[in-house]
Amino acid sequence: MTPQRLLLLFVFLFYFSSFPSTARFITGPSSPTDLVSDGISTVKNPPFLSLKPLFSAEESCEQTYGFLPCTSTALGNLFLIIVYGYLMFLAATYLSNGSELLLEILGPGIVGGLFLPILGALPDAMLILVSGLSGTAETAQDQVSVGMGLLAGSTVMLLTVIWGSCVVVGRCDLRDSVTVDGTITKGFHLTETGVSTDIWTCYAASIMAISVIPFVIVQLPQAFNSTSGRHLAVLIALIISVSMLVSYCVYQVFQPWIQRRRLAFAKHKHVISGILRHLKKQAFGKLLTEDGEPNTEIIRKLFETIDENGDDRLSLSELKALIIGIRFEEIDFDKDDAVMKVMADFDTSLDSYIQQEEFVKGITKWINEAKQTGGTYLEPNAGTFKFIDQFHQQTKREHALLGSEEQSDEVVEHVENPRWISFKAVLMLLLGTLIAAAFADPLVDAVDNFSTATSIPSFFISFIALPLATNSSEAVSAIIFATRKKQRTASLTFSELYGAVTMNNVLCLSVFLALVYVRGLTWDFSSEVLVILIVCIVMGAFASFRTTFPLWTCSIAYILYPFSLALVYVLDYVFGWS
Repeated sequence: MTPQRLLLLFVFLFYFSSFPSTARFITGPSSPTDLVSDGISTVKNPPFLSLKPLFSAEESCEQTYGFLPCTSTALGNLFLIIVYGYLMFLAATYLSNGSELLLEILGPGIVGGLFLPILGALPDAMLILVSGLSGTAETAQDQVSVGMGLLAGSTVMLLTVIWGSCVVVGRCDLRDSVTVDGTITKGFHLTETGVSTDIWTCYAASIMAISVIPFVIVQLPQAFNSTSGRHLAVLIALIISVSMLVSYCVYQVFQPWIQRRRLAFAKHKHVISGILRHLKKQAFGKLLTEDGEPNTEIIRKLFETIDENGDDRLSLSELKALIIGIRFEEIDFDKDDAVMKVMADFDTSLDSYIQQEEFVKGITKWINEAKQTGGTYLEPNAGTFKFIDQFHQQTKREHALLGSEEQSDEVVEHVENPRWISFKAVLMLLLGTLIAAAFADPLVDAVDNFSTATSIPSFFISFIALPLATNSSEAVSAIIFATRKKQRTASLTFSELYGAVTMNNVLCLSVFLALVYVRGLTWDFSSEVLVILIVCIVMGAFASFRTTFPLWTCSIAYILYPFSLALVYVLDYVFGWS
């Protein structure tokens, strides 16, 4: 939005909110003992929705910062919620775009693992912070439900509506329970289309499920109907939440390095399995004896066929010719690096050559490792063992689950004008942070005033409406990224969703718990905590033990959203949970 349009919007907002008018008070059925002319009605249990005057000149309001427009009417506050919500969406967009630009320049690691997840959760954290800092402790206790509603609503929306939508738009054909990148010929088939992710996405889902531990701790006193230990439980949960936040950030910083190391190891195992399978074919199935042990005589003969110059030792060039001749079509790897690692496995004398005895010992060691991993099975009607082929298939799957070395489609090797891009990224991040900080407080005030004007609990407004403002840019980005229909982009998409929820559970909850502890507020959010626990544990467990999600799995996510909203309403307003 340009500054000119923003200025016109505020002028219109100020005029609209300040316009005086009157309207009839709408409420429940009047008491039969009261006169109609009294204008008074007595209702023991007020209805869920009770509209006060849409426009009223008699009630006054307090302007945020002393100059921002305010109103005490329901319609005026609804308009303010829309405007301030859009500004929070604008802040989230600037933070998201600035983060992507910065990631192009600096890559993953400290920036991608530490700063960007924190910046992504910044709008939510700002809203939670100001909801508990406003006015007296009594006022903060009333407004803090806005922060809890936002926290629960963001978590539920990301893991239900957005998660399910990413499955729908990112689906590809499934072949042998794995997606075929960019291929969608089966339409909306519930079991033969879906998405696949790498093993790191499973780890992200597991971390997300573990991150709900502080919620459990802070809820224990209420679970046992204890009032004396609530303040202590908040402190313990705060300490654990901050510790988990630091641990998660450290893990995110080192994860790219860990991923590259594990991927390199998986490639080396794949080279080993490929060489063993090649030697098995060259030996016509006689690489092993009848009892499944390495056949040393056959291994010596294979050495002689590889030793092209007959000098009774294998050089780097001869080893490289062997690896190139095998033609590893399944994966792409550095041939020279693979040769050096194979040489390191065999060359115990450290003379940069592989002697015949070193070759026999090395192949024997590889066969025994493959036997332990793949198991020893006889091929039917052949009398030979097939664990080498199974070992090869397993190494292919391990490599596929680990994903690609490239961290993102957006990473560019040579960035033009990096200084300008860095300046633009920092400017966007600063602008997004300033907008989020400036308009978080008036947005919370507008939600609280709208709740008062309509008798709609502020929790439901913040649960449904505010997550759309603070997470919409992230949601749109995730869905667009999922439309690329690749395993790698699907892995990145779902990892970002799980990471966003994890930051909600540790960063935003840390801010919330700190407010409750410092200001001496009461923790009365049993139903909200239950909803967060149910959604995070169900989706976390579901995504921790599988890497392929057929299309039918999106129905689980879509059902969880209305179930969560209905559960909070039933527990709070039917059974009286607090």
